Amino acid sequence: MKKRKVVKVGNIVIGGNNQVVVQSMTNTTTKDIIKTVKQIKRLERAGCELIRCSVPDEEAAKAISLIKSKVNLPIIADIHFDHKLAILSIKNGADKIRINPGNIRKEHLKEIISNAIDKDIAIRIGINAGSLNIGNIDKINALKKASIMVEKALEYIDYFENNKFKKLIVSLKSSDIKTTLTAYKIFSKKSTYPLHIGITESGSRFGGIIKSSIGISALLSANLGDTIRVSISDDPIFEIFAAYNILKCLNIRKKYPEIISCPTCARTTIDVINLVKKIENFIYSLDFSGDKTLPIKIAIMGCIVNGPGEAKEADFGICGTGNKISIFEKGNIVETFEKKELEKKFYKYLKKYNIISYHKINKVTYF
Repeated sequence: MKKRKVVKVGNIVIGGNNQVVVQSMTNTTTKDIIKTVKQIKRLERAGCELIRCSVPDEEAAKAISLIKSKVNLPIIADIHFDHKLAILSIKNGADKIRINPGNIRKEHLKEIISNAIDKDIAIRIGINAGSLNIGNIDKINALKKASIMVEKALEYIDYFENNKFKKLIVSLKSSDIKTTLTAYKIFSKKSTYPLHIGITESGSRFGGIIKSSIGISALLSANLGDTIRVSISDDPIFEIFAAYNILKCLNIRKKYPEIISCPTCARTTIDVINLVKKIENFIYSLDFSGDKTLPIKIAIMGCIVNGPGEAKEADFGICGTGNKISIFEKGNIVETFEKKELEKKFYKYLKKYNIISYHKINKVTYF
């Protein structure tokens, strides 16, 4: 497979041999600068590297300038239909424009291109299956639908290139996994522009994360994907958590500590379920902005069988040992103590492995 081209968005480099970039989208009203900035900063802390904001009107486009002055992440302006909003967003400092060329007339695209060239910013060509003007799309099979999506993308790439613009990133999304996978596979044989991947309109937090994980993992396993978004109908913070967990499971990026835990059974002698929730919530409350990473593996096991034995690859972990609890490192038990000492002892190891940043485990907020 040919190496994909490199495109820079703000201070983030996408494509080539660079790491997969994680992005999300705000769900605040963009012209509400206070709420939007607050959400972006929260997403950045979770590890978000690019942020997209919807631009439905002039107020939103003009707000980009002030938002950008208050955050660190490159800002992508999401544009539909109105080319004037794209141009206004560019003039207000957007680092990248996302457009679906099919809903903007070509003569207007030329104006967007001219302004993007002046400011030296990138454009994402976003082709969505649902926006294709091909009659009853539900009656078309995945291969045909994907082929039409790729054809449209290549048609617009030719148009952009003919207008001397090559800072392009391409996405070919559908809410159907098979259509999405097929489209990206076909496209990758015809073009080397970097790929933004995801399953669009994937659903709720539970169903959407499952659906997105299946689709995104299949693409990444095929070496397709330079930047990802997990699109779910929930707080966008979960998109970041999900994205990094997908990357971690595929050994692509290990930004968060990994928690391995047993599913519990009659042998369990500690409350694994609630303990995992507390520890996971604590980890997700840490600051993962910029290049901060904690590639540590922590095990939470209910009994001695699943403890040092089945979880011996963990850097450290805890397991129930009858009426007491043991802590082990790389499969070896290093101390055993009363259950009431768990929090104090566990934090001793969080500190040892440079994970600790709070005085006690936070209450469960996210899960």
